[in-house]
Amino acid sequence: MLAKFFRLPEHNTTVKKEVLAGLTTFSTMAYILAVNPSILSKTGMDFHALITATALAAAIGTLVMALYARLPIGVAPGMGLNAFFAYTIVSAMGYSWQFALTAVFLEGIIFIFLSLFRIREAIIDSIPENLKHAISVGIGLLIALIGMANAGIIETGMRHVGEGKLDGVILKMGNVTSIGPLIALIGLIVSAVLMYRKVNAALLIGILAATVVGIPLGITHLPEGHLISLPPSLAPIAFKLEFDKIFTLDMVVILFTLLMVNLFDTVGTLIGLINKAGLMDESGKLPRAKQALMADAVGTTAAGLLGTSVVTAYVESASGIAAGGKTGLTAFTVAIMFLLSLFFAPIFAMIPQAATAPALIIVGMLMMGAVTKIDFNDVTEAIPAFLAIVMMPYTYSIAEGIVFGMLSYVLLKVLTGQYKQISPVMYLLAGLFIVTFLVK
Repeated sequence: MLAKFFRLPEHNTTVKKEVLAGLTTFSTMAYILAVNPSILSKTGMDFHALITATALAAAIGTLVMALYARLPIGVAPGMGLNAFFAYTIVSAMGYSWQFALTAVFLEGIIFIFLSLFRIREAIIDSIPENLKHAISVGIGLLIALIGMANAGIIETGMRHVGEGKLDGVILKMGNVTSIGPLIALIGLIVSAVLMYRKVNAALLIGILAATVVGIPLGITHLPEGHLISLPPSLAPIAFKLEFDKIFTLDMVVILFTLLMVNLFDTVGTLIGLINKAGLMDESGKLPRAKQALMADAVGTTAAGLLGTSVVTAYVESASGIAAGGKTGLTAFTVAIMFLLSLFFAPIFAMIPQAATAPALIIVGMLMMGAVTKIDFNDVTEAIPAFLAIVMMPYTYSIAEGIVFGMLSYVLLKVLTGQYKQISPVMYLLAGLFIVTFLVK
């Protein structure tokens, strides 16, 4: 039944391969169960309730992706968007977390509308072929950067030293002889050797091996107390919407920012992942794009009601795709794992970030392969593609990479007299990007 519903023979895959791919994806996404509550709880929201909300929102969005879109992509509350929720809407702008949840809910409703009328799908179709390949490469570099930073192989960011001065560098080598980097490198070697030997579960085995090695080294912390527990109640945060201040300029700015960032994060992630999975159709379009975009729209609407931040497609899904995932059964496995995590959270929480880093690094390497499909002979194609690639890791944002790539594409084509190559949608998007920069 599973094979027929998810069309496994058509995609030359098996139930075993898809389930292992789903487990691999979940293992690289599971950190959100701890990180998202940690960020949002700074607004005064209940930490334990946020764990339940995060898992349920992820499960709902991913189930839509699995059963409706039938694509191997996990969905969960997005990093960056949760920081915007906590540090901008609540801390900087002074609104309540209830008001922020209302903004999340409204964005979900708007996204459902945009998805139903294929407006978001039209945006995807308007992106030129070279930029689609560039997005895949840029995401690969960003994934590898995230993995290396999580493991401590490299260090990122600046630090304050007083009187408004900054010290440090943007990127530098971490202490590779410390425990985190060493465990990550062990997992990387294990996964690479197994991949060479054509073992389907290579990435997952590498994660588990690194986790086990981390036990005697003190970086993997075994659960204390009960391994199974009932999920924390949602009562403190669920259905706490606040509509009395929605007709304000601030709400317009908040919604516009959430829409733009989430729209292009999701679009870029879908393009990169589907391209990597080899599922693009013959004309270079995303299969079942409307259904895929509906997944994060429904997930975000549910997130606003449940009590968590905006949901988006997860770039870490590339790890499951690299492990052989090609159908919705991979995503279905991820959704089931998020539901199980409500009862087995202590077990999933024991996997350290350093153990999942090897999967992200390898996936980054695999996604670099799309660079060979980019036309570097035409400078009006090459520069936008290059900017899209490098701006993703440099800005730590898929959306920013897309903005730089698409804006430069439009400008170069217009200034070189090739304006007929640009679709009306691309012109509209370029205008929206400029407005976004002006309102920041």
